[in-house]
Amino acid sequence: MPDRPTVVTSESVRLGVLLAAVGGFVDVYTFMTRDGVFANAQTANVVLFGIDIAKGDWRSAVSYLPPLVAFVCGVFVAEAITRPAIARIVRKPVRAVLVMEILVLAVVGFIPSTVPNAVVTISISFVAALQVTTFRVLVDQAFSTTMTTGNLRSFSQALFRRVTTGDAAAGVRALNFGTVIAGFLGGAIVGALMVRMLDEGAAWIAAGMLVIALALFMFDEWRGVPRVRNPRT
Repeated sequence: MPDRPTVVTSESVRLGVLLAAVGGFVDVYTFMTRDGVFANAQTANVVLFGIDIAKGDWRSAVSYLPPLVAFVCGVFVAEAITRPAIARIVRKPVRAVLVMEILVLAVVGFIPSTVPNAVVTISISFVAALQVTTFRVLVDQAFSTTMTTGNLRSFSQALFRRVTTGDAAAGVRALNFGTVIAGFLGGAIVGALMVRMLDEGAAWIAAGMLVIALALFMFDEWRGVPRVRNPRT
């Protein structure tokens, strides 16, 4: 019987669930501490930007640009550190991304509610871009750790195939995506509880969750499991 292929750490279900939990946690964090703002996904910012332009409310429209720009900058950073010239300096880009996320969220936890919301939403948008750009594959399919719509679609498609055709592989994919969705929901629940207890300091819990994600890479390295498909981890 042939050996089952090894799933690299960066594409594993356990890491995907943990990062999705961080995504749900951070969404709730900004919503509860920053006047109902969701900073992970930029869809709402684009829609509201368009509405304000249509109304001619340019002052309000401009306020939606900083998180969008921060998100683009986060994508640029995540892509740049994998370039050969930078990779010679940053030997393990995936871990570097996790460290950057941890540091930003740790700092965010110290920002009081008196500071303008934009400071936090810009920081979270940057972190979300780093994460969603770096971690894009769950075992063998594309997924997202910072929003759940695409994951819900993939779960539904896989479940449909499992039910209608008996495809066992589709059943496994449905289980994987269902677990990630549950992780996102769990992170949101924990996030709400932590915000009630710690207020702005709840961001430190999200940073701690990312420390655990970083530890998974170190643990798998110790076990000899591949961390990412690109050897520069």
